[in-house]
Amino acid sequence: MTGSGARKLGFWALLALVVGNMIGSGIYLLPATLAPLGWNQAIGWIVTLGGALCLAAVFAGLSARIPRAGGPYAYADAAFGPVAGYTAAWSYWVMTWVGNGAIAIAVVSNLSLIFPAIGTTPFLPAAIAVACVWLLTLVNLRGVRAAGRVQEVTTVLKVLPLLALVALAAWFFLSGAPRAPDPGIALTSGTIATAAGLTFWGFLGLESATVPADKVENAERNVPRATMIGVALTGVIYLGISMAFALYMPAAEAAASPAPVADFLGKTFGLGIAVVVALFAAISAFGALNGWILVQGEMPWAMAKGGVFPAWFARENASGTPVRGHLVSSGLLTVIVLVNSQKGMGKLFEFVGSVSISAGLVAYLLSALAALRLVKGSPTITVYAVIAAAFTLWAEWGLGLEANLYGALLILAGLALYPFVRSAGSSAAPAGQPG
Repeated sequence: MTGSGARKLGFWALLALVVGNMIGSGIYLLPATLAPLGWNQAIGWIVTLGGALCLAAVFAGLSARIPRAGGPYAYADAAFGPVAGYTAAWSYWVMTWVGNGAIAIAVVSNLSLIFPAIGTTPFLPAAIAVACVWLLTLVNLRGVRAAGRVQEVTTVLKVLPLLALVALAAWFFLSGAPRAPDPGIALTSGTIATAAGLTFWGFLGLESATVPADKVENAERNVPRATMIGVALTGVIYLGISMAFALYMPAAEAAASPAPVADFLGKTFGLGIAVVVALFAAISAFGALNGWILVQGEMPWAMAKGGVFPAWFARENASGTPVRGHLVSSGLLTVIVLVNSQKGMGKLFEFVGSVSISAGLVAYLLSALAALRLVKGSPTITVYAVIAAAFTLWAEWGLGLEANLYGALLILAGLALYPFVRSAGSSAAPAGQPG
């Protein structure tokens, strides 16, 4: 990118991108999904946080040594060559635009709690979801600074109900409030793995700062800092929420709730809190969608610049924005939303989210393996990389057969296209050339 520093992301915008991409709509729904697992969910969160911190350390170490745009693609390409780089990039790109379909639906799902007519009018949810996608695409087309400002505001707003829930649970603990009965669910390695696979959805995006690295001020310093601090802050919030539900909301009640965070707060502050929390949940999902649209546009650009994707995607507008990558990614995302518009919003979110995680874990695994090859002379990073690689394989197993089959099919489809996109990307367009 040839733009000036005024167009680049500073530390706070970068931290908001990391936190905002991780904290989306999932944490507002996961307490209900995880409640039947009993205390296995709490252990799953702890294990996932450990794995996420190891992955964050891997990305921090790699970004400090290889401050290139593309994140997982750049590292796999540098370590193992273009085929591995393409595989990492394709799986990561699939994760972003497929998963964004679920996030867009989540925005509408929360809005439907405030405006019930949305849920009863045919095709209106899909139309609003698509409108959100293209509104945020236009924001991102203005440049990363505009997207960064949106991300800063929505990140602050989205964490407020979550912090309120953690604070309320802490007050319950200090005041000696009665605890929910133990659900009596046995702790097993398989159930913990299932919990870890599901909870990893809450950490997708931990590497977000590495993807637009060429558009970051002082990237060698700010990318590692934003990555590690963002994962740690998010993990503390998640653990607090998990413990709050485990201690103070019966498992059966949480599992049956369509809005568990709202119901938890509503017990103390009244039923009207549901509307307020729904609004904040919609803002949370909207902010996550903004951050992920930024990422989904950058990945095809980085692949094209590396010569493993058609050079057509490497062109930028006068603001240094990869317009074509944004338009194609949002177009594919629009198709996903419209094709699945007749499905229930909750089922669509759960299924698409699992498939997204399955595909994305391949990119995380390749990044961990790349660190073993590229970051030599650092025993600490080596240990983190080994743990991170093992964690990704374990989480993949925990997702189950169906999600892994769909994820594998999407990645194999990309590999089948590799000879064609490789030949089409043999000569990338000069950076900064208008699209």
